[in-house]
Amino acid sequence: MRMTYHTDYAIRMLIYVALKPDGLSTVNEIAQSYGLSRNHLLKVALTLRKLGLIESMRGRSGGIRLAKSAEQINVGTIVRATEEDFSLVECMQATGGLCVISPVCRLKGMFAEALQSYLAVLDGYTLADVIHNRGALQPYLGLEN
Repeated sequence: MRMTYHTDYAIRMLIYVALKPDGLSTVNEIAQSYGLSRNHLLKVALTLRKLGLIESMRGRSGGIRLAKSAEQINVGTIVRATEEDFSLVECMQATGGLCVISPVCRLKGMFAEALQSYLAVLDGYTLADVIHNRGALQPYLGLEN
């Protein structure tokens, strides 16, 4: 499985915002820090706001910040909420795919089990775990220690 850029950027945006818990972050500064498209990050910010993970303040001194503590934001939950398709193989698609051996193939079950294991590992971590090395992360993003 390969995560979409939307999910990747969502996690990166949450990392950045979590590293500035006392202040607001702007999409522009996040885009510059990661070297990412501002337009893509605006869409990601909208998704994260709809999910209740960030809140936004409008105006000249506005920005975004976490809506919950980093300890309350689960990585597995983020991935589930931002990914659209978990079909690791064709037969896992909602339409069932076109593989002629699907009715008797055991591979679908094996991939489903692997996917559940993958998500279970991510469920074991929160955003707080991701930013545990705050002092090492901040310089890479142009943030003060």
